[in-house]
Amino acid sequence: MGRIRILPDQVANKIAAGEVVERPASVVKELLENSLDAGATDLRVEVEAGGRRLIRIADDGGGMLRDDALLAFERHATSKLRDVKDLLSIATLGFRGEALPSIASVSRLLLETRSQEETTGTRIEIAGGRMLRCEEAALGGGTVITVRDLFYNVPARRKFLRTEQTELAHVASLVTHYSLAHPAKTFLLTSGAAELLHVTPVATLKERVYQVFGSQMLDDLVELGVRERTLRLRPATAAESAPGGPSAAPFGQEPDEPASRTFRLSGFVSRPQVQKGNRNSIFVFVNGRLIRDRLMLHALSSAYYNLIPPSSYPFALLFLECDAEEVDVNVHPSKTEVRFRHGPVVHDFVRDTIRERLIESRPAPAFTPAARPVPEGAPPGGQPAAGLPYSEFSQALANQEPAAWGASVAEEPRSAGLTGSTPQPDAAEIMESAPEFSLRPPAAPAPRLDFTAPPLEVTPGPAPSGKLRRHLDAHGEFPAEAVPPPEMSLSVLSELRPLGQIHESFIVAAGRDGLWIVDQHVAHERVLFEQVMKQRAAGRVEMQRLLMPLIVQLTSEQQIDYARIADELHASGFETEPFGQRTIAVKAAPAAIGAANVERILFEILETVEGEPPGASLDDLRRSICASIACRAAIKINTRLDAGKMEWLLRALAATDCPMSCPHGRPIAMHYSTREILKAFHRM
Repeated sequence: MGRIRILPDQVANKIAAGEVVERPASVVKELLENSLDAGATDLRVEVEAGGRRLIRIADDGGGMLRDDALLAFERHATSKLRDVKDLLSIATLGFRGEALPSIASVSRLLLETRSQEETTGTRIEIAGGRMLRCEEAALGGGTVITVRDLFYNVPARRKFLRTEQTELAHVASLVTHYSLAHPAKTFLLTSGAAELLHVTPVATLKERVYQVFGSQMLDDLVELGVRERTLRLRPATAAESAPGGPSAAPFGQEPDEPASRTFRLSGFVSRPQVQKGNRNSIFVFVNGRLIRDRLMLHALSSAYYNLIPPSSYPFALLFLECDAEEVDVNVHPSKTEVRFRHGPVVHDFVRDTIRERLIESRPAPAFTPAARPVPEGAPPGGQPAAGLPYSEFSQALANQEPAAWGASVAEEPRSAGLTGSTPQPDAAEIMESAPEFSLRPPAAPAPRLDFTAPPLEVTPGPAPSGKLRRHLDAHGEFPAEAVPPPEMSLSVLSELRPLGQIHESFIVAAGRDGLWIVDQHVAHERVLFEQVMKQRAAGRVEMQRLLMPLIVQLTSEQQIDYARIADELHASGFETEPFGQRTIAVKAAPAAIGAANVERILFEILETVEGEPPGASLDDLRRSICASIACRAAIKINTRLDAGKMEWLLRALAATDCPMSCPHGRPIAMHYSTREILKAFHRM
């Protein structure tokens, strides 16, 4: 008797469940995607015990006929594919036909559905992969799937689930993500009696971002708009398309099909001042599908290169739309990874779009408003529903008692900056997010001293030009209409008027709206960095010859790195040559560097190269070298500057492409708006 046999369907379904159903959030993902494919506009998710005890998803989609409902629990039964050609252009979120049988094999599942074509619905109950009953029922339109006791018959899998709070955080993160991808739909997530997320249809993605993350996070984001790029492909010739020809037509493209593909990118990215410690705040959707793609993550990191520190990550909400033939979603069991046919084109498109938008907008960092206590027992009035990446969401839930889960999820606090020395807001402050950020006046204002001086009045004149007019009422308070809107762009740097220095290290300047504090070292570093980059691109780097060649000793690793970057060093202004075993002679250096710093900067460049990932591009290497040169050549802290030098530095900084941060990612200028000043002095 042979030793090879066909596995029973029950065993095969459990094996498939090991790939598809990893945790309760995996069940929610598969069922949500089915609901979205069915055209649902109202999706309601209910979980208990983090999804272990109960997961119920109800939608108002098209529903299923009785025969289709029975076939849906067969392996690889799907309504979304007909033949192998359909795999080349998948336009739906689900297509494998494995989700329902896999989920039903490791849980107690109840399906209630009714199609608009039938007058009665169908109720099917399955436990551990075995059908218990199938009957007609009086049901409304749409589908309701209830999953109870997940992994009840697979104790080993149930044992490896995390705590209820952690599993609930994964579910909340997933529902939040899909609510962002579909702003025209209603999403409701409840855990027992607590409502964790409830968003209603809105017209724009910006409104949905406000619903989910709140106004404070929205202020820290830069909208990309809708950017397009068309890829022109060479049409396949008759010889190529013929059998045995040199090559076949491109994947998913017929020989006579127009050889062009259009890519569209939209969404939001954070200002450079928002720096996360991990990638959990990066949400990427391709044709409406939530993915984790290395190509997209690398493109995003490249866009922020020299804008944030290498160990930090931005917040990003990206939506890439392209032809279905351009992306292969059949490369991962849970469909969380994709493969692009023209990966380099997608990478460069995403990187260039984000970089150009950041340069165009020049987002200005702002001081974090002072913490305000929340009255005990006061509800977070006006706060929108919010969601968090699952790691932060998990911590937020873990710090709350179960009875408090009925409140909206805490809004993510504003980043404290690179050093992290600014204290983070406490829980009371996080839960408080008044949309207008106005200080609440005390119940009884303190008595004012009367100096018998008449109040200052300003006669009506032309419309304000953006500058603050001194317009006081009888109590000395500024009316709201006299306060200019806060500056959100660094384009105003050229209009700043320097007032002085703090500790001979930071320039204090006045602008149309409030005060600016500029770090003189990193500001000059940004100016020099872009100068060196432009000189390097034009092949006109200014060099100075050393009176005597500088002999530098290298380690074995440094010698290998030097051989790899010798040409880049020469193009950046260093004239070097080997001078014996593990020794080089430096004959010239960039003119901006003092002779005493030549050896130090060379070692710094070699250390930077050693720390670069193996797949780092030549452009990244070039930027690292130019950043090291600029850092050593820039003016230092504790350096006195006269008014002329401060004014020149501000004008030169305003002329740069990226005045937001230095090449190493530190912020350059901080803005303290007039509104914040007035609130601090209780003038508003």
